[in-house]
Amino acid sequence: MLFIITGLSGAGKSTALHALEDLGFFCTDNLPVTMLAHWAENMMRNTDNAAVGIDIRSTENPELLSQALGSIRQGLPWRIIFIDAEDAVLQRRFSTLKRRHPYAPDIDLGQAIVAERRALEPLHEQADIMLNSSRLTPYQLADSVESFWHKQKMNLVGAQPVTCSLVSFSYQKGLPPGADMVMDMRFLPNPHYEPDLAPLTGKDEAVQAFFKPIAEVKMAEDKIKDWLAFIWPHLIQERKRYFTLAFGCSGGRHRSVYMTERIAAWMVAQKMSEPLIRHRELGDIQ
Repeated sequence: MLFIITGLSGAGKSTALHALEDLGFFCTDNLPVTMLAHWAENMMRNTDNAAVGIDIRSTENPELLSQALGSIRQGLPWRIIFIDAEDAVLQRRFSTLKRRHPYAPDIDLGQAIVAERRALEPLHEQADIMLNSSRLTPYQLADSVESFWHKQKMNLVGAQPVTCSLVSFSYQKGLPPGADMVMDMRFLPNPHYEPDLAPLTGKDEAVQAFFKPIAEVKMAEDKIKDWLAFIWPHLIQERKRYFTLAFGCSGGRHRSVYMTERIAAWMVAQKMSEPLIRHRELGDIQ
């Protein structure tokens, strides 16, 4: 995808461009408008994602810039991000930095800002997204640009799946490192005290038959499923790439293993994920 970063001088175009560069984009700044079409064709051949900073200084004729952007968007996956800010904020930024306004350095600062805003109106109308940086820190502006990119990427290829790991463990041997959430299964009846079941695990049919008629086991399983169904779209929306859910019990062989297997099968059936299953105390990775 190709991004054009444009907008008012001092609004944060460089910050936006650097944010895309950090995301792996090939970035070019202050490209003359006469080179834009050739640059775009070259980028499409040689890289997946590229961004270019364009402002009113890229051409002596603002109308030519608008026409050039309109023509190169035909058939190419361009997105225009327009960075704006309030006039008073722009004046304060230029005064603080003691810089002349690049668009009209020989006139009053306030007049230069108004003149540039008027010249950029055609680009403003073409923008796919307008970000106002007046109340944003540079970090917040970069986050907004990153969020816009991820939304565009999801539109192109669909939502990226969350890589899920389900882990069973024994509290006696400590919590598994890296777990995003831990569920304590020690409140459930323990098959360990059944002589025939003690040497078995939660993967064995006899242990599963033990749990099946117990109401609180079913209630716990249903509540975990409800919770996962609620948070899963939010994890995707927040671009969470890895999620580890751990189930613990005393020995890490029966209750935690059983619940891990049950939740894993449900996630597959719901087409939420095909989780990596790890039964830590059994030395078992699926």
